[in-house]
Amino acid sequence: MKKVKNQIVTDRYAIYNDDCMNVVTELDEKSIDLSVYSPPFAGLYNYSSDPRDMSNCETKEQFLEQYDYLVKEISRVTKDGRITAVHCTDVFDNTCRLWDFPHEIIKIHEKYGFEYRNRITIWKEPLKVRMRTMVQSLMHKFIVEDSTKCFTAMPDYILVFTKKGENKVPVTHEFGINEYAGETPILPNILRAWNNANNSDFTSDELWSHLNKINEDDKITKLNHYIWQRYASSVWDDIRIDNVLPYRDSREEDDEKHVHPLQLDCIDRIVELYSNPDEVVFTPFMGVGSEVFSPVSMGRKAIGVELKDSYFKQATLNLKEADKRYIKKYKQESLFD
Repeated sequence: MKKVKNQIVTDRYAIYNDDCMNVVTELDEKSIDLSVYSPPFAGLYNYSSDPRDMSNCETKEQFLEQYDYLVKEISRVTKDGRITAVHCTDVFDNTCRLWDFPHEIIKIHEKYGFEYRNRITIWKEPLKVRMRTMVQSLMHKFIVEDSTKCFTAMPDYILVFTKKGENKVPVTHEFGINEYAGETPILPNILRAWNNANNSDFTSDELWSHLNKINEDDKITKLNHYIWQRYASSVWDDIRIDNVLPYRDSREEDDEKHVHPLQLDCIDRIVELYSNPDEVVFTPFMGVGSEVFSPVSMGRKAIGVELKDSYFKQATLNLKEADKRYIKKYKQESLFD
C-alpha cells in the first residue's frame, strides 16, 4: 500500500496503520471471503482524538455518513454470496435512552447489496455491565426508589449479512465442527439425555473428553451435533468476557477507561462458520489485532487496518503469538515455517 504510514505484510497476514478508507479502496474487487469487525459505537466510545477517527464525529448523522462510505467499499471487495459480520449494540447515554444503532447498520448494508440474514445476541452479565459502564438503570437503589428507572443489561449483537449473488466456493466442514469456542459446550439437558441413553454417569467435563476421543475416528459424532446446537442458538450465553488479546499496555491518556477488545470466542465462531482454511478475512477496525489473530491462528489469511498507533503496535506484538495458538489448537505443523 503506497498511502499508509506503516504496514507489516507476511504470507499469512497484512496489517496497516492508517485510515481504513485508505486501505479498503486499494483492495481488489471481490477479493475478500469474510469480513468481521466492530465499528466505533457512535456516541458511546471515543477511541482517539484523531479527526479521521469515526468515533470522533460530532453527531450520529455525521458518523453514519462516514460509515456509509466504508460499507460501500466492503460491498465492493466482498465476494458474491459471502458473509460480513458486524459486532454492535444499542447505543445509550448514562440515563439509558437508547438509539437503535443495529437498525442503522442494517439499512446501510441493504443499501449496498447485502442481505440481512441473522442477529446473534451476546448475553452480558448485569453486574459486570454495571461496573464497566456505570449505567444508572442497573443500579439496585432504583428498585427501591422507582423501578420505572430500571432496565435490563443491554446485550451485544452480531449482525450477519450475505453479499447478494451466488457463492462459488461453499464453506465446508467435512465432519462438522470439532473445536468449541466458549465456556459451556455441554448443557445440563444434553448431559442428562446422554447419561440416560447410555446408562452412564458422566460429568460435563468427562462427557466432553469422551466425545473428543470418539471424534478421533474421523466421522461425524454427537460432539459435532452438540457444538452446532450451541452455535445455532440465537443467544450466545457463554462467551468468555475475558478471552481477549492483551490490550492494557496499548492505552493512551485520551482512551476511554472501559475500551475492551471483542472476545475471541465470538470471532472464532464467525471465522469457523463462514470461512474455509486459507481464505481471506478482512477487518477495517483492527484494534489490538483480535480479528486478524483469530483467523490466522485458525489457518486463514487476514487483512487488518488500525488508525491508532498504540493499538497497531500492540497488534504487532499479539500477532506474534498467532502461530503458537494454531499449533496448540490444531496440533499441526507451524504455518510460518
